[in-house]
Amino acid sequence: MNRPVVFLLGLLLMVSKVYAQTLTVSGEVTKPLTLQAAELKAMPHTDVTSPDRDGKEHRYSGVPVIELLKQAGISTGSELRGKHLTKYAVVKAADGYEVVFALPELDPAFATRTILLADSVDGTALPAGTGPYRVIVPGEKKPTRWVRVVKAIEVRIAE
Repeated sequence: MNRPVVFLLGLLLMVSKVYAQTLTVSGEVTKPLTLQAAELKAMPHTDVTSPDRDGKEHRYSGVPVIELLKQAGISTGSELRGKHLTKYAVVKAADGYEVVFALPELDPAFATRTILLADSVDGTALPAGTGPYRVIVPGEKKPTRWVRVVKAIEVRIAE
């Protein structure tokens, strides 16, 4: 290969790696967010233990999804009522996979479990193809909403 092609491939890989480590929170929020890996890492983390597809218990660490939505200005707790109950969050993966969460599912004022945007498992960074971010939903019989390679969370209103 000639040098310009190698340079462009290297540049493309660097840009895609940076893009993959950026998380956006947008839609029906008052303060849209674009968070870099360092910003997410600096946020208070919570741990949850839950079995993965392999059937084994793993300890995931990350930021509760509700905390990201609070930073984006959504209504939570006693403010989550009336028209705000028609809002939901769509978690989007890099491969186009999307899942939906009603806001009360995410809010500790309504739910007993913590739905997490994890950045590590068992004390190490999530592996390629799973991370840098993965949504963990403890207690579900099937992990179909455990989104891998999360790139965005969009809040929408049901019509």
